[in-house]
Amino acid sequence: MTKKELALEIIKRLKKEYPDAGCTLDYNQAWKLLVSVRLAAQCTDARVNVVVQKLYAKFPDVKSLAEADVDAIEEIVRPCGLGRSKARDINACMKILWEQYGGNVPDDFDALLKLPGVGRKSANLIMGDVFGKPAIVTDTHCIRLVNRMGLVDGIKDPKKVEMELWKLIPPEEGSDFCHRLVYHGRDVCTARTKPYCDKCCLNDICAGNGR
Repeated sequence: MTKKELALEIIKRLKKEYPDAGCTLDYNQAWKLLVSVRLAAQCTDARVNVVVQKLYAKFPDVKSLAEADVDAIEEIVRPCGLGRSKARDINACMKILWEQYGGNVPDDFDALLKLPGVGRKSANLIMGDVFGKPAIVTDTHCIRLVNRMGLVDGIKDPKKVEMELWKLIPPEEGSDFCHRLVYHGRDVCTARTKPYCDKCCLNDICAGNGR
């Protein structure tokens, strides 16, 4: 089986296993996903989903966050860790959205990368989830699982993993595939314990079965 064939088979099986997989960060507007994904660095999505409720209660829109004092933002987001840098990035990012984009999030990958605190992972998440464009989000689950499965060979650098996956994953499948990897990585192909290969829907085709 070629890597391309393996990728297509993995996509098919994960789609059956996790038909409704989606982003685990709560948001109903594009700018809120930008805020949440910045807060999610080295923090669980579950905690971010709680913290942002308090943040939006005080700062309900782009303008108010853009005009907010960084200390006031930091006080609320501190439970997510790295409070100062995250507060500073969120404030600076919202300022740019307000001043340059009329409060909207740009639907251009390169424009997203220029926003404070936004890297390739965040930009891809926005492109895929908000705008429905081809995207591959190489978070820690994705990197760990595609190495275990044999889709990439010992590559840990997120951008390099992303570039390899673009060769294998159909563009329209990338975003949902990465969401399903998150679900699978949490439930079955875990990081902190031995993976539960006995109950894995990929156990007969996975290169890392039993590791």
